[in-house]
Amino acid sequence: MKCCGFSSLFSVLLFALCALFARGTNAAEKSLSLVVVVNAANPIQSLSKKEVIDIYMGRFKTFPDGQPVAPIDFPSGSEEKKSFYQQLVSKDERKIKAYWSRLLFSGRATPPIQADSKQQVLESLNDQALAYVPAKEVTQEMKIVYQF
Repeated sequence: MKCCGFSSLFSVLLFALCALFARGTNAAEKSLSLVVVVNAANPIQSLSKKEVIDIYMGRFKTFPDGQPVAPIDFPSGSEEKKSFYQQLVSKDERKIKAYWSRLLFSGRATPPIQADSKQQVLESLNDQALAYVPAKEVTQEMKIVYQF
């Protein structure tokens, strides 16, 4: 009788572990396919991951050619923003907010412009803007400068 009880418990634990593993796998698969874009008229042809990190984390205020840059963020809580920072610096939005709180307190940097909606991100793409968008939403007015 004890053998059957142990076997049942083992089966339940194995099932639970499999379910947790499957949940983690699905979360990784749900990561959005994002690209970093500029206005098509911008002379920048490409950026390295380090350059994108430096701009979005407030270390650089210019493109590599010296022109001013205005990074644009999706609204807080959006799947795009969560996925972007996870792919870019392996941090969740809570850690990014804490990072910016420290920098703002010290006065050392300015965070990216936070758009109110996806539409505002797309409409804000002027000559100085840098934004991340789902790859499927790239238009003729945009130029991809970095792909994950």
